[in-house]
Amino acid sequence: MKRIILSLAICLCAGNLFAQDANTDNLVKEGDAAMTAKNYPEVVAKYSEYLKATNYEDESRIFNCAFAAFQAKQYDTAVQFYDMAIQKGYKVDDAYTGKAMALRSLDKAAEFSATVEAGLKANAQNTNLEKLLYGYCMKKAQAAQKAGKLTEAEDLFKDVLVVNNKQYKGNALYSLGVMFYNNGAKILTAANPIAQTEPEKYAAEKKKADAEMAKAKGYLEQAIALNPNDANSKKILDAINATK
Repeated sequence: MKRIILSLAICLCAGNLFAQDANTDNLVKEGDAAMTAKNYPEVVAKYSEYLKATNYEDESRIFNCAFAAFQAKQYDTAVQFYDMAIQKGYKVDDAYTGKAMALRSLDKAAEFSATVEAGLKANAQNTNLEKLLYGYCMKKAQAAQKAGKLTEAEDLFKDVLVVNNKQYKGNALYSLGVMFYNNGAKILTAANPIAQTEPEKYAAEKKKADAEMAKAKGYLEQAIALNPNDANSKKILDAINATK
């Protein structure tokens, strides 16, 4: 009797395994068909269920699920699955790029920059990441500068400096130099009318302006060191030197 019960239990267990295998096979087929049809929300639904059932072992479908989630504008899900692909070492360059694009869409600047930096650390020649970083950070920095948020703008411009592309890096350094030059000139222009009437107050404002000019000079000198033919940076640097 015990043998009969044991045999029945084994049969039931095998039956469950076969049913589970059939179910996961169907999820893969349905997900693949949805991918071919570019029905990306359906891809995410089917692949997510399949991957969960199989303990996230299928690297290619993890990556494809991330891609589909991005296409479906499910950006948080895309980040999650691109992270899995990175951790598994699968298409790492593309996974970092995809994750960065999803974070850009979520407008998570700090996480975006950190992801790009990590991706460039993994492969310094990832030009797609450099292009993403340059476009996003320059745009955000210019908006912050326009709003008078110079500290935020400076941080964003400086985020670009991790790239190898000399043009991107030079443009960021020039932008930093111009930003601080303009701010110093603005402070000095506002203080000029009180130069004779309120000399102490003028001196304090002049000190602030000089500090801004010194920052500008530092960034512009870096830009010129990077590109000795940078006429724009040289022009602003000459203007700074002329204020002394």
